[in-house]
Amino acid sequence: MAVTAREKFDNIIEIKNVTKVFDGITAVDDVNLAVKRGEFVTLLGPSGCGKTTLLRMIAGFEMPTSGTIMLEKQDVTAVPPHLRPINTVFQKYALFPHLNVFKNIAFGLKLKRIPTGETDKKGKPVFRKFTKDEIAEKVERVLKLVNLETYGHRNVTGLSGGQQQRVAIARAIVCEPKVLLLDEPLGALDLKMRKEMQLELAAMHKNIGITFIYVTHDQEEALTMSDKVVVMTDGAVQQYGTPKAIYDEPANAFVADFIGESNILSGVMKSDFLVEFCGTKFKCLDKGFAPDERVDLVVRPEDIFIAPKKGALKGEVVSTVFKGTYYEMEILAEGYQFTVQNTVERKPGETVFLSVEPDGIHIMKKLKTVNEFIGTVVDETTVEFCGGKFEFVNSSGLQKGDAVRVTVPFDKVELTDDEADGCIGANVTQTFYKGTYYQVQVYTDDDTDFFIDTVDEWDMGDRVGIKIKPEDIKVEPVTENAEGDGND
Repeated sequence: MAVTAREKFDNIIEIKNVTKVFDGITAVDDVNLAVKRGEFVTLLGPSGCGKTTLLRMIAGFEMPTSGTIMLEKQDVTAVPPHLRPINTVFQKYALFPHLNVFKNIAFGLKLKRIPTGETDKKGKPVFRKFTKDEIAEKVERVLKLVNLETYGHRNVTGLSGGQQQRVAIARAIVCEPKVLLLDEPLGALDLKMRKEMQLELAAMHKNIGITFIYVTHDQEEALTMSDKVVVMTDGAVQQYGTPKAIYDEPANAFVADFIGESNILSGVMKSDFLVEFCGTKFKCLDKGFAPDERVDLVVRPEDIFIAPKKGALKGEVVSTVFKGTYYEMEILAEGYQFTVQNTVERKPGETVFLSVEPDGIHIMKKLKTVNEFIGTVVDETTVEFCGGKFEFVNSSGLQKGDAVRVTVPFDKVELTDDEADGCIGANVTQTFYKGTYYQVQVYTDDDTDFFIDTVDEWDMGDRVGIKIKPEDIKVEPVTENAEGDGND
């Protein structure tokens, strides 16, 4: 059926306030997302960020804990997978080894029933199976789409990984779904084959014209193939936009760090179009910040210029690595180790000067500067939050059982190697280098996140203990209308 010009711009999928909780752990957290008809949208993020869980809810393999999933304006939240016009291609292709390529692709067609346009004596529509000729025509058409025209009678076990992947896609699209979901389908391929298949998938999408939703943790795949990219972490959408917009204007430090290489720094907006970092003022293209507002900023390695005698920042080359078409250098300037990419090599130990044009500096609002939690007073000197009990200075006369709001500045939290040394335990989930310090994100055992500014470097996955001095914990009564049970 032909798609009208108006329908091309419709949202074929709308995800509204969708949350999924497994055994008390939030895998997808209040996600809102709209996908237009015919788009190639990629869900991108690290392992465990919720992207596959979100894809499985769209497919119908998982039910949301709360929220609604709409398909062509119809609520399909409770509709089983086989009644949704959606097909899925998994990382493990699940081809039938006893069937050849043709029969693998034809399998779904043989089970499908289509309306004849007639009704029975009770007025119910009559359905029929596809004829052998109809099945053959459809299979041959999709074999041509995936460049396997002569492979119909080949055994699937004798195909390469890339060929098996194309058979899996052909089997998914032959039934003409309105949406095709792809869950890391290139994960089993080698690097060269992955790059080839990225281009083939993008071309296939244009030829087929249906909506693709693709899951990957590989940023290059996302940037290469997609019309839109959804960057996720901790079950939440961090940014949704075109690959160029996400690369050029990251919404926050996580996106900047995850998409491409970045220099992420803390700075201060002195005024519109003027930011200060590394002790130096730089012109930029951003405005609308409060005077002297603290901000995060990102400078891409390719946007830093090197000169031997003149520049805004004086630095020393720490290391140089040849990357084929450019040199990647680590340059220490004003306490920050910049990553710089340049076609001219600078030797380790060499003194250089760095400068950045206004359009090379991208300013981001700090999402927050203190940790905030809802807790309960245990006794006159102890407050419980994040699954642990902490001593605090009770200057407000708080009583046992009082609900309170707890705030702790990022730089007042101490991480310890030994979990037993802290009041609670946690796992390191992200680390951002910000020049003179690292900003570390950890998840506690009760599924709450902490942010810590520290001079110590921690690795993702490290198990740590959390300590906070009593005088650094601010505790205030919660009003009856206050809501929330975790980090705001």
